[in-house]
Amino acid sequence: MAPIIGRPTRMAPMNWAIIVAAGSGRRMGGGVPKPYRRLGGRPILGRTLEAFHQSACFEEIILVVASGDMNTCRRQVIAPLGMEDHVRVVAGGSERQESVYAGLGACRGQDDDLVLIHDGVRPLVTVDLLQACLAAATDHGACILAVPSSDTLKQGLPDGRIIKTLPRDAVWQAQTPQAFRLDLIRTAHRKARREGFRATDDAQLVERLGTPVFIAPGSRSNIKITCPEDLVLAEAIWQLRRRH
Repeated sequence: MAPIIGRPTRMAPMNWAIIVAAGSGRRMGGGVPKPYRRLGGRPILGRTLEAFHQSACFEEIILVVASGDMNTCRRQVIAPLGMEDHVRVVAGGSERQESVYAGLGACRGQDDDLVLIHDGVRPLVTVDLLQACLAAATDHGACILAVPSSDTLKQGLPDGRIIKTLPRDAVWQAQTPQAFRLDLIRTAHRKARREGFRATDDAQLVERLGTPVFIAPGSRSNIKITCPEDLVLAEAIWQLRRRH
């Protein structure tokens, strides 16, 4: 049968990105919101966006920020990078899970596309890490970056008593990015929303569906900036990278 003239044909699934940066950042103290603090002379969120832009992997980047920060974000972060045509800003919720859900609602991808979800305050992510996460998600449908635990881990009770020591070789420290087939992560978020379930990352929502989530190697330098000490460490890593 001859193709219907005028109907677009998709050759392969597309990649979309959701970067969440709507948190209040209470542990960083008052003053400038965390995504807009400086790292290497540029807002933390701008450093994150740089890696995504350099990767050239994404059809569109959806940036989820606090509703009151949308204009600030466009002016201070997106415009200096010249990314106005590549980034769409949407308003997030009061919790990370709500912000990701808002980003998924704004995503114009199709069910078999991949969406990569990343914390906006992990600014030291690299192009190699983004590509590795997407490659694993292409193979498996659901993937996170993670690093093996280097510390001895204890399971404890609320009163501080230790229950047991966990086997270190079976425990991973989860990072972002995390990448999923779009229909899978949307289903996981909708189920959690119906049931009022709160997770600490998106992979946990997919795990609740009984769907396997795979691990790709992350990087110890791919830190999340949560407190002032993290920003000092991130600046040191950033300066070290510049010299190499």
